Amino acid sequence: MSRPARLGVGVVSAGRVGVVLGAALARAGHAVVAASGVSRESVRRAEEMLPGVPLLPPDEVVSKADLVLFALPDDALSGMVRGLAATGSLRPGQIVVHTSGASGVEVLGPAADHGALPLALHPVMTFTGRPEDLDRLTACSIGITAADGDDTAWNVGEALVVEMGSDPVRVPSAARPAYHAALTHGANHLMTLVGDAVELLRRADIGTPERLIGPLLSAALDNALRHGDRALTGPVARGDAGTVRKHMEVLRDKAPEMLPAYRELARRTAYRAADSGLLRADLAPDVFDAINEER
Repeated sequence: MSRPARLGVGVVSAGRVGVVLGAALARAGHAVVAASGVSRESVRRAEEMLPGVPLLPPDEVVSKADLVLFALPDDALSGMVRGLAATGSLRPGQIVVHTSGASGVEVLGPAADHGALPLALHPVMTFTGRPEDLDRLTACSIGITAADGDDTAWNVGEALVVEMGSDPVRVPSAARPAYHAALTHGANHLMTLVGDAVELLRRADIGTPERLIGPLLSAALDNALRHGDRALTGPVARGDAGTVRKHMEVLRDKAPEMLPAYRELARRTAYRAADSGLLRADLAPDVFDAINEER
C-alpha cells in the first residue's frame, strides 16, 4: 500500500473528532496548517490537541490545505461543502474527507466536481476530544468509503487510516446507512441502557451502582462478542415467566418510563433465545405472555 506524501491538513472544525484525527495525522508526519472553531470548547480543544495551529474561518482553512478534514455534524456537512464549492475555496487535487458515519461520498459531490478526491473516514469509536483519545484511535477500526471503482481513492483512504494507527474497513456506499444504524444502535443505545440500569439501582437505594454492575456488563459484552446468542442468560432465556412478570410489575411502579424499552428488549431477547434453542419451545409462550401482558 502506497503511503501518502506529507500533506498540509486543514480541520473543519475543531470538535471532538476533528482535533483527534488532526493530531493523529500530525503524529504520522503530516502538518496541520489550520483549523476552524469559534466556541470556547473548540478553542480549548485546539489549543490542547493542535498546539500552534491557527484558527481561521473555514474558507481560509480549506484554501491552505492539501487534505481537508470535515469533522462536522451530519446536518451541517452538506451545506458547508456546497458553500465552499460555490465560493471557489476548493481546488483540483485536494483530498477532501468527511467523518460522518451516516453518509458516503455523495455528500462531497460539489468538491469532486472541482477536481478533489472525496473520501469518508468514520472512526468506530466515541471520543472526548482529549489526548487519551489518540490511544483509543489505535485500538479501533475506521470505516472507509470511496467512489465505486476509484481504486486510487480507496488506497489513499486505507493508507491514511493505517498511518493514524487504526484498522481500515471498507464500507461500500450502499451499506453506509445500515452500517451506521448498527453502530448507533449498539453504542448509543447501550449507553442509554446502562444509564437506566444505574438509575433503577439508585432508586432502589443500592449503593455504588456503577461499581456493582461494571464487572457484570463487561463480562456480558465479552461473552456476547465471543459466543453470540449462546451466551444469553437471565429469566427470558431460561423461560422463567414468573420472574419476567415481577420485573414488569416493579418497573410499572418504580420506573414506568423504562418499561417500554424493557418490554421491547425482552421481546427481542426471547426471539433470539428461541431461535438459538436456549428458550425451550414449551416455555416460550408463557414468556411472551409475561412480556406482552398489561397490568
